Amino acid sequence: MGPAKSLPYNIREFSLGGNSAMENGTFITFEGPEGAGKTTIINRVASHLDNVLITREPGGIDIAEQIRRVILDKENTAMDPRTEALLYAAARRQHLIEKVKPALVEGKIVLCDRFVDSSLAYQGYARGLGIDEVWMINQFAIEDLMPGLTIYFDILPELGLKRINQNKGREINRLDLENLEFHQKVRAGYHLLTQRFPNRIVSIDASGTIDEVFKKTLNLVKAKLSQRSL
Repeated sequence: MGPAKSLPYNIREFSLGGNSAMENGTFITFEGPEGAGKTTIINRVASHLDNVLITREPGGIDIAEQIRRVILDKENTAMDPRTEALLYAAARRQHLIEKVKPALVEGKIVLCDRFVDSSLAYQGYARGLGIDEVWMINQFAIEDLMPGLTIYFDILPELGLKRINQNKGREINRLDLENLEFHQKVRAGYHLLTQRFPNRIVSIDASGTIDEVFKKTLNLVKAKLSQRSL
């Protein structure tokens, strides 16, 4: 089964703006290959906002963090790609129900480090499971709730992995240890998604300085938030 299958009709519809009927807040996700700098930028953006919640996937709450440890454990090299995809979806479901949805109902700005696009790029495309198949697993988990904005930090895998190796305090996980070809496929998967969902996913060149990437990101977030008052 090739990884470049077309996406099903329903994901195209839901990716255009998210299920706003379920949201009083704003759901913004951040995506990118390893070493793109998402976590640093998210924290800086949050410091310029009010009523904001920062969270991450997989993780964010206790059950999902336990699943995260299983997924990313460097010793779990025998993990089947479908098992990996299912574990991500399970963690996503618990995180969504326990943390993200309640925050949105309260009117918060939810900034999430990774969401469903990660599964589509990593497991659907790079692992070769098929984007359609991985989407269907996640459709069951998220019940149509998609972010209103996704910011994708684009960076060459060589540079991203170099940053990881230079950052001695960063968690080195099982995905970091994949070969360069895998990370190149991840980037290609993300590029496919940005091309298909331009109304939701905005790409930023993450190879610049932290200040440069931060300013561009903050401008995008503020532009999205300004739409709430229209």
